Amino acid sequence: MTYALTTPPASEPVSLDEAKNYLRIDHDDDDELITGLIVTARKHLEALTGLSLMTQSWRLYRDSWPKSGMISLAHGPVASVSSVTVYDAEGNANAVALDRARLDGTARPVRFYLPEIAAARASMNGIEVDFIAGYGAAADVPEPAKAAITRHVAHMYALRGVVALTDQPAAEPQGYQALIAPLKSWRL
Repeated sequence: MTYALTTPPASEPVSLDEAKNYLRIDHDDDDELITGLIVTARKHLEALTGLSLMTQSWRLYRDSWPKSGMISLAHGPVASVSSVTVYDAEGNANAVALDRARLDGTARPVRFYLPEIAAARASMNGIEVDFIAGYGAAADVPEPAKAAITRHVAHMYALRGVVALTDQPAAEPQGYQALIAPLKSWRL
């Protein structure tokens, strides 16, 4: 099972102005750097939590579908599953009807039920599930996520002379893990 980002977010949960305000910066000299740090901080947070903060499109590739008809989707919350495609032995694409599909898009992990293809097997990565994930607009992103991003941007900005943007994130600010703990999916 493999995930591929098909459409990245169009905006960030923390704006350049919000980050600059938090950093108490009133010049435009570092706008490009700060914008890059915001993207890095969001991606880092998404990787640690398994969340998609802003609306983005993903594709899941599977070799088979479980007999139960139920799969888990990473990168939640998931707003919708737009399509499921199964490729036959000759490589022909067959769209699967989603009229009986059920989505629990806010569960952790997200659950997607599709009985029509239960126990279906395809060639390697022969089942594709396209879905839209994310909280939506920046205003819908949980406040702890925004706080973590702004603090992480500030931390990386302070290290800008030591660590290049391409090598960020080199570290997390103190208290970062405690701040993002409510956003993580915990397993026993």
